[in-house]
Amino acid sequence: MSITWNDSVPIYRQLRERVVAMILDGALNEGDPLPSVRQVAADFQINPLTVSKAYQELVDDQLVEKRRGLGMFVTDGAREALLKSERERFLREEWPALYARLQRLGLDLKTLLREAPQDTENHS
Repeated sequence: MSITWNDSVPIYRQLRERVVAMILDGALNEGDPLPSVRQVAADFQINPLTVSKAYQELVDDQLVEKRRGLGMFVTDGAREALLKSERERFLREEWPALYARLQRLGLDLKTLLREAPQDTENHS
């Protein structure tokens, strides 16, 4: 497994976002175990404390839970909670700038939909 880290964002935050993306994409489902701290640290050649910090943020956000002696598991409702919070964040933080750019470029919804890549798997 190979990953390129962005030097401008702490590694634990990037690792957290990677797990979040895996939950949103369905690669990790409710009840699924997360890889062990030791395994992730070895795979990515990072400090186990870095992995623990990322996992603790996921626990704090109630997206994963610790099961004593068993490890970390994705909580029930994690994907729905993430979808809700990520949609809200997108609309609050990303959409205003994106909308302004679309306006400046004179792009409308019809044009965007016509030019959109065809995604046969994920039409919500």
